[in-house]
Amino acid sequence: MKYLPLDPTIFVQNRKRFAGRMDKNSIAIFNSNDELPTNGDATHTFKQNSDLFWLCGIGQEDTMVILFPDNPDPKFREVLVLVRPNELKEKWDGKRLRADEARKISGISTILWLDSLEGLLQPWIHLADNIYLNSNENDRKSNLVPVRDYRYAEAMKQRYPLHRYLRSARIMKELRAVKTPQEVVVMQQAIDITHNTFLRLLKFVRPGVMEYEIEAEIIHSFLSQRATGPAYSSIVASGDRARTLHYIENNQVCKDGELILMDFGAEYGGYCADLTRTIPVNGKFTKRQKEVYNGCLHLHDYAKSILKPGITLAIYTDKVGAEATKVFVKLGLLNRQDLKNEDKDNLAYRKYLYHGISHHLGIDVHDLGSRTEPVKAGMVFTIEPGIYIEEEQMGIRIENNVWLTKTGNKDLMARIPITVEEIEAVMKK
Repeated sequence: MKYLPLDPTIFVQNRKRFAGRMDKNSIAIFNSNDELPTNGDATHTFKQNSDLFWLCGIGQEDTMVILFPDNPDPKFREVLVLVRPNELKEKWDGKRLRADEARKISGISTILWLDSLEGLLQPWIHLADNIYLNSNENDRKSNLVPVRDYRYAEAMKQRYPLHRYLRSARIMKELRAVKTPQEVVVMQQAIDITHNTFLRLLKFVRPGVMEYEIEAEIIHSFLSQRATGPAYSSIVASGDRARTLHYIENNQVCKDGELILMDFGAEYGGYCADLTRTIPVNGKFTKRQKEVYNGCLHLHDYAKSILKPGITLAIYTDKVGAEATKVFVKLGLLNRQDLKNEDKDNLAYRKYLYHGISHHLGIDVHDLGSRTEPVKAGMVFTIEPGIYIEEEQMGIRIENNVWLTKTGNKDLMARIPITVEEIEAVMKK
């Protein structure tokens, strides 16, 4: 890992939170992700299972976490399973964690090697009444590949058919959505790295620069600050390309007079940042660009003012949509006839703002969390309204990351330049 060691109490606390939600006399088993092939004999860069990482902070492949709070033997109530280090394999693939290193990272005392697990796991299963198994229940999931979690669940059900099986994901969805203060500290580090990178870009962007050169600056800045890398594929979209929400080609020239939308964020310590800023390529907003930008910033500030514990995302989105309608009328994008004729299932403002306003953020960029229940204190959300005008070949989006607390919102990106004046001042330097 490139990042500095995290406070292991993050993971100690997370395991305690999960164990506290388990039914009596239950065992929970979590597996790491697969190593996935690309072509030939190559594999993708390994990415740890987010739930397992949340429990132990271990980013190594072939890892397991086993929780059995009612195990008669106290030393086996929390178990971390690792692949046994192999001297020959390490010559090819690099060093693997030793037991003492894994204890420092995870806060788990009992470390077992994967090749010795079988003889212990079966007696534990026989003692338990219930087995919690994990799966990916992110609402946006689109991957149909039978990954390890699903293969493991199938094998367990065949081997132990008379146990009662429960879904860990239902608990994870609630727990991971509410961040502990220790988790937010790590997220703030990812955000600070992203902040520094944006300041670098404000001084780098100029007419004639290529979008991929800006992307290269992002990656360089992230890695030089100990980030693992980008939390997601960076979007660097100049001119009309900014209207494409997931534009990642980043292969065109940034022209004088255009705006450039940059959506990027660092991953640090397993946690993500997610920033969007739209800036003028030449360092100076035109009158119309400034007008639309300030309209978007007004929506951003309005959304931040109403996203509070107790509101549902559906009501929140409706309120932001109603405010967007007012803004778009002022900007000359909508008129009375548009509003009179609008389809109630496809409101008029959706022509210029066609995506959601917020999503959960954490270990995953689109992190776990309910879309239907009222939001809670402790959740971290993006706030990212946009205005996309095909007729003017313009796209603007402004995004910050906000932590909801019992005493009010804490904008984790409050220090990052956001107003027209702040952006122009830094670019002028």
